[in-house]
Amino acid sequence: MRLLFLLCIAACIASCDQAPKAADLAKVSPPNGMKWIPGGEFQMGSNEGQPNEQPVHKVRVKSFWMDETEVTNAEFRKFVEATGYVTLGEKSFDPKDYPNAPPGTLDAGSLIFKKSDGPVPLTDHMQWWEFKAGSDWKHPEGPDSNIVGRDDHPVVCISWDDANAYAKWAGKRLPTEAEWEFAARGGLKNSTYAWGEDFAPEGALQANLWQGDFPQENTAEDGFDTTAPVKSYPPNGYGLYDISGNVWEYVQDWYDPDYYIRSPEFSPMGPTKEQVLDPTARIRPNADPRPQLATTPHKVIRGGSFLCNDCYCKGYRPSARQITDTITSTNHTGFRCVQTPSED
Repeated sequence: MRLLFLLCIAACIASCDQAPKAADLAKVSPPNGMKWIPGGEFQMGSNEGQPNEQPVHKVRVKSFWMDETEVTNAEFRKFVEATGYVTLGEKSFDPKDYPNAPPGTLDAGSLIFKKSDGPVPLTDHMQWWEFKAGSDWKHPEGPDSNIVGRDDHPVVCISWDDANAYAKWAGKRLPTEAEWEFAARGGLKNSTYAWGEDFAPEGALQANLWQGDFPQENTAEDGFDTTAPVKSYPPNGYGLYDISGNVWEYVQDWYDPDYYIRSPEFSPMGPTKEQVLDPTARIRPNADPRPQLATTPHKVIRGGSFLCNDCYCKGYRPSARQITDTITSTNHTGFRCVQTPSED
């Protein structure tokens, strides 16, 4: 009898040891509007992309939750109403802090896309961008525009700092670059696009991108000239909508074009702010020769936007990387958040 009792106790202890962890239990009751991304291993980067996407390297990430859509105007409005938060695009900057800034660019406002009158050199992005005072998340095309009827569009004209503030308020965070790419691939291995290898399966466009001659003519074959309502296209394999196109998405990481050479395999967090400004840390000086990288630390953005077109930008590929500083806001960049389940 005593032996039977001890065996029962042992069985109970064993069953307790095998009880689901919090990360497994989290899948039973998902946070509102989020999708479960099961951790795993993947090949990060692309041999077919830009130098900053190379070398392709093995990365492992833990499981996490990710917003199924980009944060919308309606969701960002709740944050503003609850906290009184004022975005950087709604503030003027002190000229003493930016003595070399062009006239007018320190006023409250954002960088807004403008179509050109004809073909322009694609090496000069200021041919299609202009700073508009009075442009902010509530006025994304200029002071005379508004977001009436666009509650379900991704919020834009917000900076990295603004996105980070929202994430903290929501009890979430911005994804790491590795988490973002792993999730964007949707379980597919080494695919060119988030949905596979065919750009338009059976002729169906899979993302809100630019059709026509950039930057002067957008035929809007996809039905959208600028942002589209979230969930306008099919989700990827993990149930994430608009992970390609629509708007670029902020991630946590500071940008280093050489980071993939020295990235750790497990849950890479990106370089430090100090490392990205250290000229001795650059391994391949020609991997990204943009001069602003030598003086200003930049964050990474992912996913491409409604402005991406093959003649200029293939940023809608899961491996593509682009940069932004932490204070500039534009009308083609937004974000989504992630949440890591706590382990008991």
